[in-house]
Amino acid sequence: MPNLGAIKRDWFSNIRADVLAGIVVALALIPEAIGFSIIAGVDPRVGLYASVAIAMVIAFTGGRPGMISAATAAVAVVVVPLVRDHGVEYLFAATILMGIFQGLAALLRLDLLMQFVSRSVITGFVNALAILIFMAQLPQLDPGNAGIGWMTYAMVIAGLAMIYIIPRFTTAIPSPLIAIIVLTALTIWLDAPVNTVSDMGELPEGLPYFMLPDVPLTWETLAIIAPYSATMAAVGLLESLLTAQIVDDMTHTGSNKRRESAGQGVANVVAAMFGGMGGCAMIGQSVINVTSGGRGRLSTFTAGLSLLILLAVLGDLVGQVPMPALVAIMIMVSIGTFSWNSIPNVTKHPWQSSVVMLATVVVVVATHNLALGVLAGVVLSGVFFTHKVMTMFEVVRERDGDTATYRAKGQIFYASVERFEAALGPESTQPDPADHVIIDVSKAHFWDISAIGALDKVVERMRRNGRSVQVVGLNRASSDLVDKFALTDKTGVEIGLAPHP
Repeated sequence: MPNLGAIKRDWFSNIRADVLAGIVVALALIPEAIGFSIIAGVDPRVGLYASVAIAMVIAFTGGRPGMISAATAAVAVVVVPLVRDHGVEYLFAATILMGIFQGLAALLRLDLLMQFVSRSVITGFVNALAILIFMAQLPQLDPGNAGIGWMTYAMVIAGLAMIYIIPRFTTAIPSPLIAIIVLTALTIWLDAPVNTVSDMGELPEGLPYFMLPDVPLTWETLAIIAPYSATMAAVGLLESLLTAQIVDDMTHTGSNKRRESAGQGVANVVAAMFGGMGGCAMIGQSVINVTSGGRGRLSTFTAGLSLLILLAVLGDLVGQVPMPALVAIMIMVSIGTFSWNSIPNVTKHPWQSSVVMLATVVVVVATHNLALGVLAGVVLSGVFFTHKVMTMFEVVRERDGDTATYRAKGQIFYASVERFEAALGPESTQPDPADHVIIDVSKAHFWDISAIGALDKVVERMRRNGRSVQVVGLNRASSDLVDKFALTDKTGVEIGLAPHP
């Protein structure tokens, strides 16, 4: 049974702000969706219809209220070879399979893998995305491109001024929406020589309609689309879950990552069945939504519905929206997205964290591939963490009569076994070798079969050299591993000779 309190909170607790924020987002989505369609090599309507469908569906199925999902560049760049070699119908089929893969990911709880993404990686991801958003606006500011002159720069400056100054006097209407309305009116009134939305590509006429991909239902088709679908699903989920975490931080609220994964899958399947390409969460538009006051599912739904109305009813007027107005909004987004605290923190935080953050930024900006950047950051984080844990280890040898006691302290796993083996003998090489050896591991923990193998090796080596060896202090978890995997020394539990300590 639906939770009526949650429905009221997510849909009706912030109606005016959600509706106004959604309208702003819809206007900002148009040039982005057209641009992503061009990247993918498809008609602009494919990106625009995808944005409509994904935004409206994810408002119901998603796990992060207030987050905006639509057609994205991250997915568009993946499908370029598919569209070029096989056509747009295969793109629709691949998008449906993408959604199915994302649904399976939700069932398998792959969203839990986000726990391995460190704060440094997220900061690097955010900063890289802010840089990419700003870089994407540069063609609209290049004086060498057609339609860009002093009027363009004047409008961008005016737009930024309105965006930042108006909230000091009123927040009743989002300042980006005011900037769009004012600058559009000025463009029409003055017949200003600036680029407009219609210059980005032809806007579609009419409504999207239900359709199934016109592809043969064969194993050959599946073999063609499956690799693209898997990549699209992975990239889409990665960007969506990272964006959800960022919106969580911005709004100081939580989200359901598993539901978000499943919701993305449903939204992509529906988008493909209405002539759209695949998509995922958009950090830029999500930041616009949140900074404009959007918090609930109504803002996401309004963005999709407003985009549909704008395309179907007000297409001619939308086509006259000046690009400088949208450029100003996206510059505001890049400024607001960038983690400015991360600059002084480079010298304040541990150098490993700073390296992870900077590596994530460099890889994303260099490749324009968010997944590669995050992967690089996660791998580096893992390497640094492993090295840190590996070095949190020591062995102290004590001699008492004819007995030598080795006291191991720390974590023993695949990365520290070499140090463990080197620290424990051979006893015969010591200046004062003892006949009896005790290995005290009461302050150590054995994590894997590599650690158990190292213990085996140490014990077997000492016994081979004529020493009697006793291992003491194994905790319960370490004892279980020894019982199952040790070859030369066991606790006796498996044959009923000794209880667990």
